[in-house]
Amino acid sequence: MTPDKIFFKNREVAAYRLIDVLPVNKMKLEEWIVIATSYGGYPVAKIIAKELEGSCDVMFSRKILSPNNEDCEVAIVTETEEVVIHEELVKAFDISLDFVFSKSRYIYDNDLSKMVCKHRRGKKLGSFTNKNILLVDEGLNTSLTMMACIKTAINLGAKSVSVATPILPKVSINTIESIADDLYYVESLDHFIDIGFYYDQLEEITYDDLLKIMNKG
Repeated sequence: MTPDKIFFKNREVAAYRLIDVLPVNKMKLEEWIVIATSYGGYPVAKIIAKELEGSCDVMFSRKILSPNNEDCEVAIVTETEEVVIHEELVKAFDISLDFVFSKSRYIYDNDLSKMVCKHRRGKKLGSFTNKNILLVDEGLNTSLTMMACIKTAINLGAKSVSVATPILPKVSINTIESIADDLYYVESLDHFIDIGFYYDQLEEITYDDLLKIMNKG
């Protein structure tokens, strides 16, 4: 890692730099629900939610990996069973839609539904009807998970769905802006390597870590 490629010391610094690009005063005229789209995104989302005087939660999702390449995600399934497919990769790997949907059902039944039950005591993510939703992550390697979370928020009846992330590939901007109401970011790059490459400190956050952060004042 070279110093000139590090944009953020840690998630806290990234959160406050992201706040600098948010129209906070305008946003505070309405109520917001801030939703982290990953465990790692939650510390960023929590700081932003406090600034907006809104509530904060996390949306659970899981990757569906290519059967030919376990390092390659070809789809995402969220806790509401929303599935978003990377169509180009599915075609490139000659993966059937039957595989994707059967795998998503398996992941939901054996992982996501249990996680939701554990985290929310059996309750699903609440209705977003007439709510302003701000989806937040620590960065985007691809836009697939974020797109799945946007679609989930829309299908839950959100009044508006906006996205905020410290860093993302430029190629993701048009994709996200095509369905989100607003997109806020600090840095965008033509040649994107990996989120961790642009942070000085980016420790992994487990579910247990997530609970500790949630329970802090």
